Amino acid sequence: MKHAIYRKILLNREAGKKMLAVLIDAEKSHGRNFASVVATLKVACPDFIIIGGNHQVRSIDSMIAILKEEIDSDVLIFPGDVAQFSANADALLYLSLLSGRNPEYLIGHHVKSSLAVVDSGIEVIPTAYLLIDGGKISAMEYLSNTRSIPRDQYELILSTALAGELMGMRITFLDAGSNAAFPISETVIKFIKDRTLSPLIVSGGINSIDDLENAMKAGADIVVINNESLSDKSDKLVGYINRVKQLNQHLQDA
Repeated sequence: MKHAIYRKILLNREAGKKMLAVLIDAEKSHGRNFASVVATLKVACPDFIIIGGNHQVRSIDSMIAILKEEIDSDVLIFPGDVAQFSANADALLYLSLLSGRNPEYLIGHHVKSSLAVVDSGIEVIPTAYLLIDGGKISAMEYLSNTRSIPRDQYELILSTALAGELMGMRITFLDAGSNAAFPISETVIKFIKDRTLSPLIVSGGINSIDDLENAMKAGADIVVINNESLSDKSDKLVGYINRVKQLNQHLQDA
């Protein structure tokens, strides 16, 4: 197994560098929509492109091939189903939905995919995936038949994240859902960051530069924005990336 992507994340975190990722929903991004997304990402490349979604799609091989040919960003898979796998990606976020108690999302999909994943030789990053209440029922919450953790239950969120670390998971991923009414609070992010060791990814409800900045200042190592909020808005992505650069420069100067 390769370890280049995880090593990059660790090195960036040790250097105090914040990272930006754009999530592409494979089911919703096709045809002209996907072409528009690619055009936007060519204007300003994030650190990572995360491709996946909540529904099964036939194949993401061709999408990943185009992304890797056109855009200078690492491509990670965020699988919502065992069918959402491609050996062409740079790494696989091997998600276990620890906030729920549905065995399919805790271990079931992993058993079904493990042989193919190992045979592919792709870099695998075991990831503790936690759904946090974002004010609306997320698609993953609905499809997995689980409930998100209430946003004010700091100790429960922390205990769940720590359990993931104790089981050997290398990243903690807090997600309020792509349709969240509000992002995960700075208080929650800081509470988890101060008490855990693994790199922290925060996603859901990031709809402005202020949301992005607040999450990063609170402790998120990687902030994920949804490509739907960037459709035909390359200037918005440029704004996000420029703000991350400013934050990183400020951290280096401090």
